[in-house]
Amino acid sequence: MNAHPPSAAVRISTDSPSSQERMQTLFEPLTIASLAHHNTDVTALEKARFSDETQVLTEISNYVHGALLLQTCNRVELIVQGSVAEVASFLHAHGRDDFSYYHGYDALRHLLHLAAGIHSMIIGEDQILGQMRGALRTSEELDVSSPLLKLCIDKAIHTGVLIRKRTGLNQGAVSVGSAAVLLAQEHLGDLSGKHILVLGSGEMGVLVANALCAKNLSAIYVANRTYDRACQLAEMIHGTAVKMDDISRYLGLSDVVISCTTAPHFVLHESDVRIALSQSQWPLDRTARQIVMIDLAQPRDIDPAIETIPGVVLFTIDDLADINDAATLNRRERAQTAKVIIEEELVSFVRYYNQRSVEREIASLYLWAERIRSQESSRAIKTLASFLSLQEHEKTACIIDDMSHALVKKLLSDLTRRVKEAAANGDDSCLHLLSGLMDEEK
Repeated sequence: MNAHPPSAAVRISTDSPSSQERMQTLFEPLTIASLAHHNTDVTALEKARFSDETQVLTEISNYVHGALLLQTCNRVELIVQGSVAEVASFLHAHGRDDFSYYHGYDALRHLLHLAAGIHSMIIGEDQILGQMRGALRTSEELDVSSPLLKLCIDKAIHTGVLIRKRTGLNQGAVSVGSAAVLLAQEHLGDLSGKHILVLGSGEMGVLVANALCAKNLSAIYVANRTYDRACQLAEMIHGTAVKMDDISRYLGLSDVVISCTTAPHFVLHESDVRIALSQSQWPLDRTARQIVMIDLAQPRDIDPAIETIPGVVLFTIDDLADINDAATLNRRERAQTAKVIIEEELVSFVRYYNQRSVEREIASLYLWAERIRSQESSRAIKTLASFLSLQEHEKTACIIDDMSHALVKKLLSDLTRRVKEAAANGDDSCLHLLSGLMDEEK
């Protein structure tokens, strides 16, 4: 790419000051551009999101070997097999200069931390694993992934599962959806007898609805752009399905509204909500009706101006970080143990990563050797042709061909082993020798 952002816009993050002292990834670098809840707010996240993932992945794949995009309600992660300069230049061209960058060893560590749930808003939550699988699946369907990227994601997911089993990091952990329910409960004191309206029946809507099932509610209303989906979720939680065209009526009946649709625009506008709430209030009632609204969507579903309406309290995903449940402190302690496990896993993973990274060069070596073997074998067989009968010639040709194949295989097997071992240890000297050798023969 031609355009490059100012150097000040590129922030290389390291999770540990000792990362540079460790063995580094030297081949086919992994780079992650990250913007998440712990280093920004909901407004910046909203601006950083890509509304058309297909277009973004297709476009960046023209400049790097592979890419996938992980977007959740509280983070945007662009994971690329390529350099920081390539990724930063691409994001700069799209007006996104607020990302931090992880590269090489630190990118692999960051990826494992993500999968373990250490960087999640709710420490140890399990949803990130499914979200990473989904991001990889999308990338593969668009044919913009790569074997090395798949290796990294698979390893991260495997490590995330391993850590949860060994540390119990996810025990007692609430999801973002259930954290929203806790937030409403903290504000209202008790949800018993309350009416709840849930907008959206996707993954987050299901999490919210399941968390609400444990409460002694009077009613749960579920609205979705596709009414059949709303009916399915409502039936599962014994709630009531609502058409999106009718939500103004149910706004006036609800004590809590939790919105988590995938709409690219506001679902609830200030003027509509103001009218709906005014119509649900008795004409002589001087006290505004209290209603809690929680917006979990990215981009946001609820117009921030709604907070100006008397009686309305609006929360966003930024407010979920302050939710404390009984297991939070315990999970933070277990997260420290998880980090130790990640460092152990990283050592073996980087060796394997570097070995896999040089497979393309090794494949080129074998193609180069095969070209020379074929040329020399043909030359030898052609020289012998005048001294042999047709039958003897065919037999001799087979012997020479088999011998040359065996010779190349034996000569390269030890060399390949040495190159892989050097790569595993972060030494690229053998790779440079191979490149020089093949260049000389061209």
